[in-house]
Amino acid sequence: MTGPDPARPGDRSSPVGDVPTRDTPPGEGPPGDGEASGGQPGRRSGLRNPEGAVRGLGAGTLGLEALVLLLAIQPIRVVGGDFGGAAIAATVALAVAAVLLAGLMRRPWAWSAGTVLQGLLLLAGLLHWSLFGLGVIFALVWAYALHVRRVILG
Repeated sequence: MTGPDPARPGDRSSPVGDVPTRDTPPGEGPPGDGEASGGQPGRRSGLRNPEGAVRGLGAGTLGLEALVLLLAIQPIRVVGGDFGGAAIAATVALAVAAVLLAGLMRRPWAWSAGTVLQGLLLLAGLLHWSLFGLGVIFALVWAYALHVRRVILG
C-alpha cells in the first residue's frame, strides 16, 4: 500500500491533522466553523470573500445571458422564421440591460433587477417563441444563482 495506514478503531487521531470531531464543543474548533476567535459568528461558506464570489456568480450569469441573446439573433432569424424587428430590438435591449446589470452587481438592488430581467425575457416570448424558451432556461439558471446566494450569504 502506498498511502498512510488507516487509523485503528478507537484511535482518536486523525490522518488529516487537528480536525475537530463531532463532540468538539462550540467555539473550540477552527475559526470559520460557526464562530470566529472572538466569539462572534464566523463565515458559513469558508470563502475568503463570499460577497465577491456571489457578485461574480451573478455577473457571470448575466454576462452569459447577454452573450447567448446576441448570438441567438441570427440563427433564430434563419431557422425560426418570423423574427421581426421588434423581437430583434427587444433581444438587443435585454442583452444590453444584462450587461449593464452585470456591471452593477455591487448595488443591493441589482439582484432584484436581474429577476425582473428574467421576467422581461419571458414576456419577450410573446414576440417569438424562441425568446420564451431562452427565458425559461435563464430563469432557471437565475433561480439557481439566487439559491446559491442564499446558501452562501445566509
